[in-house]
Amino acid sequence: MKTNIRYIAAICAGLVITILQQSCNDGYMERLPLTEIGVENFFNTEEDLKMYCYGLYDFPGPGSYTADEGTDNQGTTALTEHKNIMISANPSSTTVTGGWDWTDLREINIFLDNCDKANVTGETLNHYKGVARFFRARFYMNKVLRYSDVPWRETAFGTTDEALFAARDDRATVVDKIFEDYTFAAGAVRTGQPAGSVDRWVVLSFMARHALYEGTWRKYHPELGLQSTADKYLRMASEAAREIMDNGGFGIYNTGSPETDYLSLFTNIELAGNPEVILVRQYDRKTISGGFWAYMFGNYESFPAKDMIQSYLMDDGSFYSSQPGYRTRMFTEEFTGRDLRLKQTIAFPGWELINVMTYATGAGTYVQTFNKNFSGYHLIKGFVNDKSEDIYHSVDYPVLRYAETLLTYAEAKAELGELTANDLDISVNILRARAGMPPMPLDPAVDPLMQDAYPDVVSVAGSRWKSVLEIRRERRVELAFEGFRYNDLMRWHGGKLLEKEPEGIYFPSLGKFDLTGDGAEDVFLIPSDQSIPAEDDKEANSLGVKLAYYRAGSIDDQNATIYLTGGDSGNILTIKDMGAFEEPQFYYRPVPRHEMDLNPALAPQIFGWE
Repeated sequence: MKTNIRYIAAICAGLVITILQQSCNDGYMERLPLTEIGVENFFNTEEDLKMYCYGLYDFPGPGSYTADEGTDNQGTTALTEHKNIMISANPSSTTVTGGWDWTDLREINIFLDNCDKANVTGETLNHYKGVARFFRARFYMNKVLRYSDVPWRETAFGTTDEALFAARDDRATVVDKIFEDYTFAAGAVRTGQPAGSVDRWVVLSFMARHALYEGTWRKYHPELGLQSTADKYLRMASEAAREIMDNGGFGIYNTGSPETDYLSLFTNIELAGNPEVILVRQYDRKTISGGFWAYMFGNYESFPAKDMIQSYLMDDGSFYSSQPGYRTRMFTEEFTGRDLRLKQTIAFPGWELINVMTYATGAGTYVQTFNKNFSGYHLIKGFVNDKSEDIYHSVDYPVLRYAETLLTYAEAKAELGELTANDLDISVNILRARAGMPPMPLDPAVDPLMQDAYPDVVSVAGSRWKSVLEIRRERRVELAFEGFRYNDLMRWHGGKLLEKEPEGIYFPSLGKFDLTGDGAEDVFLIPSDQSIPAEDDKEANSLGVKLAYYRAGSIDDQNATIYLTGGDSGNILTIKDMGAFEEPQFYYRPVPRHEMDLNPALAPQIFGWE
């Protein structure tokens, strides 16, 4: 049976809240003082410290498979925050109001204010302090990525503390404090902790991630005026990643089966002990269910975008965009001769659907339902294709993968201009080898599409700019649909890529088309002004299966049930308008107006927000 840290954390969080009798609200800071019960009768033993720290756990789970929504990886018919901002006539601090919540910080600082009274050794105390400071660093980095300048607070204030009404601290000051916390935690938190709990390698992984984020954000965002300090954080990222690589004992999961090894990481009921998994979120139907459902596969709002599918290389390492007619390849041709991670991420022609859930076409050879899955592409990474509830509710989620560490190291070294062939061989090329791909050379060819996507790389990235482009591709492919894409686009100054309307599979005309690759047609596209025949009158294919009919038209055609870019031909079009990305304003969020009304010292807003 799994030692389920998440289950323990959920229980402990409830116990701690009960013991401390805390109340919370969504105001600028939590303003209710600690009760006498909490101060007098807790934080006395190591068990108290452990219990409280488990209550701080808030790591992501399977919901991350749809966290790329609204990016060039994954379209959605829902209104994500950034999509809503981009299509709004006048977004402001009165309409963009989420995110300014400080409950988690208060809980962390309560611990740090009181943990010294525990009757434990100095080493034990520092371990738990390190865990709490890790969570504070992580909390604050997420705030910096959203607001840039935020108030730094190291204690849990009462209702009359003047500091509650102080101004925001500048980004540089806050980030320095964040990495003081990370540095302390990296030196104090123990190794050898139970699966699913925070240890030194978890700390270093987030430290490397956030140092990379900050270094690249400063490098590619001149509006901050911090470009001269970017290398400090890029070096920190490379050094933290290298420490994990040299001493963490991790490795890429590779059994020599390039057709299945990658996907197995996301459909496994037991990831504890997997060499690639630095932090696992464990699920077991008997204790705490994974809550799996078919959302990530389809029938709902999100769907993979064609731009993502076209980013995968050919299996010989050449660019897909260099293939003749690549823009007009049919769905049955798109997966041929490609990086094997594509067929382990996106449902391919001939893929067999077993776990039907609510998918209308039922079990058997996969055929798209365009009225439901809008792009014609389905995500299978993270989809548990098994009908057993004991299986699909018990699949673990890899919160931190060693693959990310390798990519962080390679990107940081490339941005520093220090990347060597050996650096690639111990990072990116290990990932490529698992997928049966040839190694990335130190001086790779340039894909014009990548250069167009990131036009400032040539002038900003430095001597290894070609490598930077290909490492960005590798990161996109390896970490696809794990929730990295939005932050990556933001730190790379790639907000304009969000303006591109997500497209789906290509149809050269109206008519009948094979989508499974078996030679028998599956769908019939008819003009939008024609009626779909009754079921008994529909044509059947050579296998005796009735064709699925769709009325094709432009996105403004009220009669159409499938939208094509050319009306009667072209790529499936899923969204009419993604709006405009205003730079630099939309890389950040405003402090909600009602919070500024409570504390006028938070003014002014930054980068054009009102």
